Amino acid sequence: MRMRALITLVALCAAQPGFAQTEDARPGPPAGRGPDARDDGWNITVGVAPVLSPVWQGSSDMALSIFPDLRVNYKDVIFASIPDGLGWNAINSDGWKAGPLAKLRFGRDEERGGSPFLITGGSNALLGLGNVKAAAELGGFAEKRVGPWRGRVEVRRGFGGHEGVLADGSVAYQTRTGRTIINFGPRATVASKGYIDRYFGIDAIQAQRSGLQSYAASGGLLSYGVGSTVIHPLNRRSALTLFSGLDRLGEEAGDSPLVRERGRRTQFTLGLGYGFRFNL
Repeated sequence: MRMRALITLVALCAAQPGFAQTEDARPGPPAGRGPDARDDGWNITVGVAPVLSPVWQGSSDMALSIFPDLRVNYKDVIFASIPDGLGWNAINSDGWKAGPLAKLRFGRDEERGGSPFLITGGSNALLGLGNVKAAAELGGFAEKRVGPWRGRVEVRRGFGGHEGVLADGSVAYQTRTGRTIINFGPRATVASKGYIDRYFGIDAIQAQRSGLQSYAASGGLLSYGVGSTVIHPLNRRSALTLFSGLDRLGEEAGDSPLVRERGRRTQFTLGLGYGFRFNL
């Protein structure tokens, strides 16, 4: 039981449900950096984040999920959280950060969609396509901060539910209004055939079961859009985070009969998170 609990904890820390995918776009004080945050030990943040998002990537149906927020930081060296995964700042100087990164991508259920924390809402568009298992994504990241600007790139290879390669890129501008921190900027994801065809391709058997036309997807631009977060500290240890994203699927994913006939290319996400931090 202890081993199972440990595995669950690591999975929740490393999981990527698909919302708030930038470093500062998450519930609670960003990276444990509240007014009294210190870099001399462990910081843990716990909380919840109700999220309104498409039932599955490319869906026209919306659903409400409540994601747990569990974030662990050791100084400015090790980080683990739901949106950011499990990583190590092996390089951390002169505004640069870089190192290895691991994330868990939740699979897709043909009856429930892509969220394991679904509360309400759903879609029958995936019936006949089968389930996609969860995948571990291993790779690395690099980012550079220059004044209020931050650029970040992540490259990860999937194992399990998909065998593709994904590259996420984003640029964010940060500003403040009193104690409130605001981040916004563009982002994009490029994926290989192994990912796009797994989620948007339709083989002969799936076509027969679902009624959709067969489709073989290639690699390319998966999505592009903009994201924003508004982080408002409530006190020295807790904060509210409002985050949103507007993205559009690229041609390879958007041209899939699944999206053209049962979904839409434009995707919107809105969430509100609460986090409470304490030090060890």
